[in-house]
Amino acid sequence: MNFTEVKRVLIGAPFPTSREIHERLDRVRALAVFASDPISSNAYATEAIMSVLIVLGSGALRLTLPLALGVASLVLLVVFSYIQTILHYPDGGGAYTVAKDNLGRYASLLAAAALLTDYVLTVSVSVSAGVRAVTSAVPEAYDYRVFIALGAIGFITWMNLRGVRESGTIFALPTYAFAGGVLLVIAIGLVRHFELLGASPLPEAHEIVEAERHLVGVAYVWLLLRAFAGGCTALTGIEAISNGVQAFKPPESKNAAATMVAMAVIAMSLFVGISFLSTSMHLVPAEGGESILSQMTRRITDGGVLYYWVQVFTALILFLAANTGFQDFPRLSSFLARDRFLPRWLQNRGDRLVYSSGILVLAGISSLIVVVFSADEIAMLPLYALGVMLSFTLSQAGMSRLMGKVGTLKPGESRDTGVTHIHYEPHWRWKRLLNVVGAITTGIVFVILTATKFVDGAWLVALAIPLLVLLFHRIHRHYELVAAALSTERFYEENLTEIADVVIVPISDIHRGTLRALQYAKRISKNVRAVCIASRPGKHERVEQRWARFPRLTEGIDLRIIDYDYRDILTPLVEYIEYVNTVEFKDCLTTIVIPEFIAQDGPARLLHNQTASFLRRRLRSQEDIVIIEVPYHIPPPD
Repeated sequence: MNFTEVKRVLIGAPFPTSREIHERLDRVRALAVFASDPISSNAYATEAIMSVLIVLGSGALRLTLPLALGVASLVLLVVFSYIQTILHYPDGGGAYTVAKDNLGRYASLLAAAALLTDYVLTVSVSVSAGVRAVTSAVPEAYDYRVFIALGAIGFITWMNLRGVRESGTIFALPTYAFAGGVLLVIAIGLVRHFELLGASPLPEAHEIVEAERHLVGVAYVWLLLRAFAGGCTALTGIEAISNGVQAFKPPESKNAAATMVAMAVIAMSLFVGISFLSTSMHLVPAEGGESILSQMTRRITDGGVLYYWVQVFTALILFLAANTGFQDFPRLSSFLARDRFLPRWLQNRGDRLVYSSGILVLAGISSLIVVVFSADEIAMLPLYALGVMLSFTLSQAGMSRLMGKVGTLKPGESRDTGVTHIHYEPHWRWKRLLNVVGAITTGIVFVILTATKFVDGAWLVALAIPLLVLLFHRIHRHYELVAAALSTERFYEENLTEIADVVIVPISDIHRGTLRALQYAKRISKNVRAVCIASRPGKHERVEQRWARFPRLTEGIDLRIIDYDYRDILTPLVEYIEYVNTVEFKDCLTTIVIPEFIAQDGPARLLHNQTASFLRRRLRSQEDIVIIEVPYHIPPPD
């Protein structure tokens, strides 16, 4: 099987562009595709708060629920802001588009760099967390954790390469099974907590943990802020829908906004429910031990079938939470490529109408991070969530600026901002106020996360984001230079370089391949030179003798044999070509016709054309040189 046949088996038949609208997502599939990250974060968000508070002793865990409610309120602010983003920017792009339209180029690039970094870490952390769930159940698999993680990334990559709709269908079951299972556990827990319908009361944990330190004043407030920031992991992935509005079926904005609301309701119901029951049952986080979600589920269900249901789908959804990154990293990369801040090939869609190049780039980078960190999500967590908080801050700041523009309009008046179309909105002041409050809050969380996790590894993200912005700027500058060089705005016919009437054919011997190249050269020019480097004794005479055997074919061709006392035949050949191009035919085009052998199978091709490949590389940096390859196909063996 050749490459194309293997590709068809793995990925499927290509889709025509006209089918693009049919590959878009309905709300049910979209929720599974875009919401797997924020929904799965409930497996550890409550525990992230409790793990900080436990420093003050088990008595401080009663603060978990108030902090969780604070996080939930922040989620509502962010969701509201992103719903506005979806409605005002229906083409997608999220924080990048909002910042570009309202805060300027560098703010938009900062948002893009932050999001791309977060998407890479989403894949690495989510897959590694899934591996931890597997190795906790099967300790014998611990030594193979990196291979399991790479296999999971490979599977998710494969499914996404097959198409958005198909991946949504596959990933829907674990997402809904996890959400449904945990919601059922919460419902049972609430019934038992309030002793409704004659249910037995909830069992309580009686473990008491003494305070490691006693904090007051600023130190106490700082620890509460750290706990709040830890709970903000529940916000990761919320922005995903705003980036992928065009992945929805029409009406895109309406379906995307409805899915955003559904995602927020499900995710926050899980988060607040887990936090309430965990504190009511006085559960205590165990470092490296059983998770809070597992403790809660086991005690509420008494370890029944529902417990194992939740555990199995917790592991699965932690794996599949990486799919949020696979949806948005390629899409955001395509926006950046369209604006010439990333390589243009990232905006091209593959056979199955997905951004295949972006998917493969993400798979490669995230796999590298998994290998470097040995699939240890604990070591990667200090790097996580910084990018998304920065993007939240910039997005909401941009939306507050947009609401300010809306406020300058009169009822019935509208305006085109260049990226979107705005009109007067009666409640723009309240919308702007909520965006400002959200931007300030997420900005504070970003500062706290950076300060508290900086020495633990967050400095890598703090360094990577500005370096990415610099990379975007350099790529954009390159494309600007290319556009200026190719521009026809001030182009006149006399500016066109004269085409030289000289063709050089490098030859090593006289055979069918070189004779064919020479005949081709004679058809495009009357001034053809065959150049041979004689670096071995007797080669000069041998080439002349073989040349004389074909007087009709070589008639009119100037044979130049250059004797050279060293083994490097490329140096004298390149020097001769440069002399012809810069001295004999200065400011003209010099054509190089290279004979090339084409073998029938891949491995055999490695045996040929290596000198020709090196010659092409040496000549590419030369101006006014055109390289033409004349293939000669070698027949397969009988």
